Amino acid sequence: MRQGFKTFQPEEDEQEINITPMLDVVFIMLIFFIVTASFVKESGIDVNKPEAATTQAKEKANILIAIDADGDIWIDRRQVDPRAVRANIERLHAENPQGTVVIQADDNARTGVLVQVMDAARLAGVYDVAIAATETGP
Repeated sequence: MRQGFKTFQPEEDEQEINITPMLDVVFIMLIFFIVTASFVKESGIDVNKPEAATTQAKEKANILIAIDADGDIWIDRRQVDPRAVRANIERLHAENPQGTVVIQADDNARTGVLVQVMDAARLAGVYDVAIAATETGP
């Protein structure tokens, strides 16, 4: 071998992709979507809704109130005393002021309870109140 000359052998650089910035972006996006997501709220019970031919879907219905056949009122999966309905609606309306109230009254529920819940919603400052119904076929 000759002295003074070095043989050129390319060093194999291990090239890695640094994914830390990508993980940071994904984590920030995840936090953003969790914070801005509106979760589906349920009244807590299933009721047999009356049928109607003129039903319309409500897009911003975030306050769901159910009235069962016995006249019990349910909000957020818990039974509510009729005197506390207004306070519950005020609290839920403060969380989402653009939301509406949808009352899911059972087909056999008394009309007096339905009117009492509608009145409590209006006294709480929510004037966009709808009654849920099942759409009838043609």
